[in-house]
Amino acid sequence: MPGSSLNGSQRIGLIALSVFLADQLTKFVVLRLLDLHDERVVIEGFFKFVHWGNTGAAWSLFRHNNGALALVSAVAMVALWFFRRHFEAHRFLGQVALGLLFGGINGNLLDRVLPSRQHVIDFLYFYVTPRGDGEIGFPAFNLADSAICTGVGLLILLSWQAEPRPEPRSTAKAK
Repeated sequence: MPGSSLNGSQRIGLIALSVFLADQLTKFVVLRLLDLHDERVVIEGFFKFVHWGNTGAAWSLFRHNNGALALVSAVAMVALWFFRRHFEAHRFLGQVALGLLFGGINGNLLDRVLPSRQHVIDFLYFYVTPRGDGEIGFPAFNLADSAICTGVGLLILLSWQAEPRPEPRSTAKAK
């Protein structure tokens, strides 16, 4: 394709592949550096690098439903693919959002279905320790989760935008 730009599906695919590969590379690093349930403090009282397994959805909702969530993920990808045309009016940002979603969903889906994992690998954990009394933390997450949240956020913003109106047809008056 020398001299030509990517079409929408190619752009979505390239972004999805980039997100997927980055997600899997970071999870590979986690698997090499930490055993399951291990933690390493990076910034005391703020950030830990962890290896936590999540068999649920966001915030561990629906925990221990890995197979059902894998099926929901696959169905969501198919639905997104069929409804992607709705975001064509927003061209570039809509394609970026869909690429982020496809890459993130596939990254977590692979974690769920690989026999060696059977859970999503979460490794970024932000927290605070008020007055030294335990931790108050945001649920651990990964790059795929970040891509999914960013993609959903973009789609929500795009859905709030007014649809471009077609140019009115000029009507010629007869003499």
